[in-house]
Parts: sequence; structure tokens; C-alpha cells
Amino acid sequence: MIKSFLGTSIIEYPGKIASVVFIGGCNLRCPFCHNLDLVLPELIEKIPDIPAEQVIEDLKKRKDFIDGVSFTGGEPLLFPGLPDFFARIKKELELDIKLDTNGTLPDKLREVLSVVDYISMDIKTSPEKYPLATGKKAKFEDIEDSIEIIKGTKDYEFRTTMVPGIVEKEDIKKICTKIKKVKKYVLQGFRNAKTLSPEFSEITPYPKEYLMEASELLNDCAELVKVRE
Repeated sequence: MIKSFLGTSIIEYPGKIASVVFIGGCNLRCPFCHNLDLVLPELIEKIPDIPAEQVIEDLKKRKDFIDGVSFTGGEPLLFPGLPDFFARIKKELELDIKLDTNGTLPDKLREVLSVVDYISMDIKTSPEKYPLATGKKAKFEDIEDSIEIIKGTKDYEFRTTMVPGIVEKEDIKKICTKIKKVKKYVLQGFRNAKTLSPEFSEITPYPKEYLMEASELLNDCAELVKVRE
């Protein structure tokens, strides 16, 4: 299920130089998703798997000039060997681990908490719009469970991609009410260059001014708010 490996990144793991491991497979079908190759089974199967042992060897070669490893996807928590893989990285390489997740698998999230140093979780939109945002694949009860789990960890961020028709300022208000108080929240600009549902490639992204206005609505529920265009 490991489909790609990036040796060095300065943007994937906040404040650290990290390698990036891309896991194939996802349990959601967000129409605005741009990682089609890691989501759609017919595209995933065209990409050869990279053995976990090969990734470990690549990390060993880089361990003196990277600080950590970022796992993204797809949904990394679908990878059945993930807890053991994380444990190996900690024991053999002593590198920090960042996990990107969609928050739909709280039980699997609990399994890796002890070896993860930073969690980045997507909150797609307000509860009532979750079926629209995820292809009817997510239960918001699981999202709420994951939010509470992550709020109890040391270092994390929640993030929302501002997709017109999926997320509006009113949705940000509702999210803020749900999460109550968190350390860090990131609003991301929507990119329409490549999307799972073709019609979303015709949607014009919000202007920066709208993103900034939406970010101000998070000031009451997040200690730090950032906007990434």
C-alpha cells in the first residue's frame, strides 16, 4: 500500500525537514480531492507497491539530515501494518512521525497515538454537509471522536479546504461550535486543477479575502489560525 516516497520536504511537516510516505487507498470519495492516484482503486493498482523494508533503508540513508517522516495518502490508517511500521521508525531511526488523517477511523487512530508526534486531521465541512463532502462515506460521530482524541495530544492541527459549495463561512462557524477549543487550525485554498469529480474542476476558488474573513471566525475556537492558499 506504500505507493510513493519523497526523500526530503520542508513543507509537509511544520517546522521540520521530513521524508514523505504516500499510502494508497481511501475510504472517502470527496468530489474535490486532487489525489486521485491514491484514492481510486483502478488508478492505485497501476502504481507498484514499495516494500516497507525499502522505505526503512531509504530513511536510514537520510536520518542524519531529516527530522521526521510524514505519512499521507489516501488514508494512511487503512494500511494494516502501520502501527508496527511506526514502531520500527521510532526504535531503529528515532525520527519524529507526522500523520495525516481524515478522522474517520478513531479506533485505528488510538492504536498509533503512542508513536505519533504530530497529527494533521481534515475536517471537511459542517456536520450536515459531510455526506456531500465525502461521497456519503463518513459518519460525523467518528469525526467527533477523532477530534476529541487529537485534542488530547501534544502537537496537532485541524484543517479545512475551502471548497465553494462545500464550505462557506457559515460552515466554519458551525465547525467552531463543534470543536470548542483547539491549538491550531488551518484553512486551505481549494485548487481546481485536478479533482475526483470533473465538475469540481469548473469551480472557481474563493479569493484570498474570503479565506481571511473565514479564518477570523476561528479566532474564538483556535489558539492559532493559519491560511494556506
